[in-house]
Amino acid sequence: MKKAIIIGSRGQDGRLLTDLLLAGGYAVLGIDRGETSLSGAPAEPYPPVDILDRAAVAQTITRFRPDELYFFAAYHHSSEDRLDADAELFRASYAIHVEAYINVLEAVKNASPTTRIFYAASSHIFKGTAADRQDERTPIHPLCVYGITKTAGYFTGRFYRNAHNLFVANGILYNHESSLRQDKFVSMKIIRGAARIKNGRQDKIVLGDLNAEIDWGYAPDYVDAFHRILNSDRPDDFIVATGVKHRVRDFVSIAFNALGLDWTKHVEERPSLITKQNVTLVGSPAKLMAVTGWKPSVDFTGMIKLLLQAEGAVLHEQ
Repeated sequence: MKKAIIIGSRGQDGRLLTDLLLAGGYAVLGIDRGETSLSGAPAEPYPPVDILDRAAVAQTITRFRPDELYFFAAYHHSSEDRLDADAELFRASYAIHVEAYINVLEAVKNASPTTRIFYAASSHIFKGTAADRQDERTPIHPLCVYGITKTAGYFTGRFYRNAHNLFVANGILYNHESSLRQDKFVSMKIIRGAARIKNGRQDKIVLGDLNAEIDWGYAPDYVDAFHRILNSDRPDDFIVATGVKHRVRDFVSIAFNALGLDWTKHVEERPSLITKQNVTLVGSPAKLMAVTGWKPSVDFTGMIKLLLQAEGAVLHEQ
């Protein structure tokens, strides 16, 4: 039986990956906000794990000795959240994206060197790029705190891969959606708002920028990519994206049309909601596809319809 640790197991990607691995016969130890949970194996108690506690991380990895470890822990906020003070945001982000990750890398190096590690980096590492489409050779140029600290984690993993011969793979993740997304993300504001409007429980939704362009993918497809990356022949860095951009306006139009609604009667645009600079980022998944055989299972419209159905919405027959 293969074993995996998922750090950040209660987030969208952690929950989807847990289901995928359990279906594949894995034993999965989830760690999230200090709490641990073991699935797919006889229950045995694992104490709480603060990922900033080096000794606790080392003890857990030494005891469990996972075949695979996925590091999804993140400190982030959406484009409509109010910003924290810079210093506070830097410290909190660096602690999770780098310090906690070093604890994992050191524990694997010392106690379980055959463990394969996946680090969830972000398209935000390219925020300052001039490239219309990014691939693994695009110069990294982060502009925001999230991107800067994710970049530090990305290069930290590469250092351990090269210096200590660990199997460390970076996934550079673009936007990916599922019904597990929180309401604060624009995708679910649209999906849940449209479903409530259809049911007469709401009259309108307010969005920040209808012309913002995003490379959107389907989260279950992306966790499949993560698993494929860790089961490839050698560790490497991969962009996980669709390579196609769509406007928020497109997302709105498809969602409301699928429910037989006129979105122009229910959607208000309010640019003041946006607190972070919008930069259009589109990733090329060519390398991922060539190395792992991965490809999305649904297109943009198909993803939106699946999200609506997950909310219990009945699609309009056209």
